[in-house]
Amino acid sequence: MYAIIRSGGKQYRVAEGQTVRVERDVLGSADQDKVTFNEVLMVGGDNPQVGTPTVSGASVAATVVRETRGEKIIVFKKKRRKNHTKRKHGHRQDVVELRIDSISV
Repeated sequence: MYAIIRSGGKQYRVAEGQTVRVERDVLGSADQDKVTFNEVLMVGGDNPQVGTPTVSGASVAATVVRETRGEKIIVFKKKRRKNHTKRKHGHRQDVVELRIDSISV
């Protein structure tokens, strides 16, 4: 059984026992050990259910494994022939690794 959840404007396909990396800002206080997602867009398996927009009564429970930072991305800006200086910035997003415990319908 799998589910498609929404977190922070992004959609994730999750299954029980899987590890998922989600942005920490969306979860609020990441000090919790357990996290529950109530925005379940689809539950798949033998009897798939598609929500309009969410499946009523469905939820996904997860456990926080660790908090870390994502890979560094480079932001480079340059405008040619405009007397505009080149700008180079880096960014690393704070992420939380979650282990999916259960999918309930």
